[in-house]
Amino acid sequence: MDVYLTIMTRDLKLAFRRWSEFANPLLFFVIVTSLFPLALAPEQALLQTVGAGVLWVAALLSSLLALEGLFRGDVEDGSMEQILLSSAPFGVVVLAKITAHWIVTGIPLIVLVPVIAMSFQLPADALATLAAALLLATPTLSILSAIGAALTVSLKSGGSIIGLLVLPLCSPMLIFGTRATDMAANGEAVAGPLYLLAALAVFAVSLGPLAVVAALRVGLE
Repeated sequence: MDVYLTIMTRDLKLAFRRWSEFANPLLFFVIVTSLFPLALAPEQALLQTVGAGVLWVAALLSSLLALEGLFRGDVEDGSMEQILLSSAPFGVVVLAKITAHWIVTGIPLIVLVPVIAMSFQLPADALATLAAALLLATPTLSILSAIGAALTVSLKSGGSIIGLLVLPLCSPMLIFGTRATDMAANGEAVAGPLYLLAALAVFAVSLGPLAVVAALRVGLE
């Protein structure tokens, strides 16, 4: 636990020193989602129909923008090799780094999305469901993205490759998240999609760090 808290605190301090790198994905999300209502007809039915899909696609794309540097900084300055040689459990270190990244990028996105969603005239119940679905989906997205970042850590420009690796795997989250939001907007029960998102999150958090560790070892060779 001490190793986990130490690594997470260190990464959070470094992230807040480079806050502009993590603000760019949020700005991208705001710009993209703000342009859609301007380009579409100002009809409530139309905005509600496309709103959930637009918000989820924009959220997934924006989440990938800041992931290239998840491990790259530690690899370039030699910190990652020192951690590998130390007695600290490497899986715990990886989980701490992913947690810190999720706190910096995932939580602001979860807070921001319901505010932007009001421009699509979604009902209040749908906004709450949207935030809950993102809360369940973003940990899985962070794990998947960390695997992609670990596999491409030795490449000078691996951002586009991370997207190609991760985006196909994000399809279940996109489907269940959009479905839950649409069902909430229509007044239907949303427990089913949310349970599936929660199951994916538990599975990813349980086994994902082991896959990231293996991917990092491969990427550093």
